Amino acid sequence: MKTRAKALAAALAAWAATFLSAGEAMAFSIESSAFDDGGQIPAVHTCEGADRSPELGWEDAPAGTRSFALIVEDPDAPGGTFIHWVLYDLPAASKGLAAGLAKEPTLPGGARQGMTGFGRIGYRGPCPPPGDGYHRYFFRLMALDVESLGLAPGASAKAVEEAARGHVIGEATLVGRYRRF
Repeated sequence: MKTRAKALAAALAAWAATFLSAGEAMAFSIESSAFDDGGQIPAVHTCEGADRSPELGWEDAPAGTRSFALIVEDPDAPGGTFIHWVLYDLPAASKGLAAGLAKEPTLPGGARQGMTGFGRIGYRGPCPPPGDGYHRYFFRLMALDVESLGLAPGASAKAVEEAARGHVIGEATLVGRYRRF
């Protein structure tokens, strides 16, 4: 497990070096009323429950933020990192997301949702293989210096990351855990 953690840390460091704007990106905070950072994600937000997106809130985004992008991923999936949610072009005035967002390509306010590893648009919660132990789910929120990434609804996480390259001025991460028996 320590090797897996070291590999994840190295991958996150490589991501930061590749995608962050010139200079150091500012950290800001993201939280959920549904679970604590590092805590267990309630079943209602998983495939064993209603599969509803959790409420998220953030504050202290860096000055110059013009939009946000959110990617939720499971680096512990058996086949490699698995994408659970892709959301981008969130207006800069956004301070969070309500629970249970519609699984529509475009949301009120102009935010767009991308394709998950399930081949669907919108939030798809944790659904690790039974007996595979706890998986970690990284809710990675990027503050961007552009209003739009210029991507149509349904973009992949990879396309969002590529479009965000050089525009990330801050990042906040919330980690939840979940396992199926």
